Amino acid sequence: MSIQSYKRQIEKLDKKHLWHPFTQMKEWEQESPLIITEGRGSFLKDIYGKWYIDGVSSLWVTVHGHRKKEIDDAVKGQIDRISHSTLLGLTHPPAAELAGRLVRIAPKGLSRVFYSDNGSTSVEIGLKMAFQYWQHKGNRRKTKFICLNNSYHGDTIGAVSVGGIDLFHSIFSPLLFESCKVPSPHCYRCELGKEYHSCGLFCLNAAEKIIKKHKLELAALIIEPLMQGAGGMIDAPSGYLKGIRQLCNSYDVLMIADEVATGFGRTGKMFACEHEDVQPDILCLAKGITGGYLPLAATLATEEIYTAFLGNYSELKTFFHGHTYTGNQLACAAAIANLDLFKKEKTLQKLGKKIEILTGELLSMATFKHVGNIRQKGFMVGVELVKDKKTGEPYPLEDKIGWKVCYAAREKGLIIRPLGNVIVLMPPLSISAQELKSLTRITGEAIADITE
Repeated sequence: MSIQSYKRQIEKLDKKHLWHPFTQMKEWEQESPLIITEGRGSFLKDIYGKWYIDGVSSLWVTVHGHRKKEIDDAVKGQIDRISHSTLLGLTHPPAAELAGRLVRIAPKGLSRVFYSDNGSTSVEIGLKMAFQYWQHKGNRRKTKFICLNNSYHGDTIGAVSVGGIDLFHSIFSPLLFESCKVPSPHCYRCELGKEYHSCGLFCLNAAEKIIKKHKLELAALIIEPLMQGAGGMIDAPSGYLKGIRQLCNSYDVLMIADEVATGFGRTGKMFACEHEDVQPDILCLAKGITGGYLPLAATLATEEIYTAFLGNYSELKTFFHGHTYTGNQLACAAAIANLDLFKKEKTLQKLGKKIEILTGELLSMATFKHVGNIRQKGFMVGVELVKDKKTGEPYPLEDKIGWKVCYAAREKGLIIRPLGNVIVLMPPLSISAQELKSLTRITGEAIADITE
């Protein structure tokens, strides 16, 4: 079968049977899809043999690159022993070993690990843990949650209930439980009409007023540390995260750190909380945990929270939650190999220089006529495109300006995805300096081609 015939076969099957996530399928069915058949290092190869830089780490998950021998071997070796057995009433070495490893590298105070399958479920578990914790403590009033505007914590009903992106979440409002919301620390588009540097972290003051008002009924506050990802790569000003932790302490509210996107080196440290020496009560992890190989998530909790669930069988204090593939052996083996590589290859130590290169490369892009703002935390970047740079007027949604830029970049050998008018760059941590420069050069060229 020729390549062209094979492509037509795959495309026909895709358009007849597949329903893609976050995709308007009417438009998809009218387009010729990019079909990926192979990956290696920082690159993806399509069905015709063309290679592309993986500019978003295959949706923020690939850490050490595709086809990393050490992770390949770890998964293959585990297959030769066993691929899956349940954690309900049993245990196994990879799950236990990984739990110990995660506790050692996590922010201080977190000592218990509960596995699941993805970021949404890790958040769902965190919410249920926080809720049930207060019930066991005898404080039945603490049943509500507080989150940030522009926040995104996943797509399950509980996770959506603490989300703050109307574009994704408003349609499901009849299904959701009520949550409190505080202003997003969005300095470029401040909800409170303030100017950064002179505002004195006014958004933190606004958050305190709302937390104080609802303190008796709040079980937990959930936050994406330093960078609100799906909200448009919104970077929090220095001191905001630390301030939120202090507010949670002051008003007896648990703090849930959603590091699904920011964890495993994306911000330059293993976890974003480390930048401001913050210790959450609950930590949600996924995406990069297996290096981009297999679905796995972990929700870490303090010993104080864990102890509240201990009791006799008849007391019904058990945490009644679980997933069929919780702590799957193959995924845990990949995660252990992933952590080994961080140490072996000194990934975080080498990342500092790459972050400097990325920052320098982005400077030239900031001068573009239609680049309103560039936001960066380590290897997490959002380039916001605007119709009018002076006023910050956004492009209309129907212009699909972000998608047009990404399609232009694809023609030049780079795969990236937008969040509305924000172009997202989040390459694998293993990307070379030269590849990094190619990524930014192509992005700049694509932006210029479409907007100027």
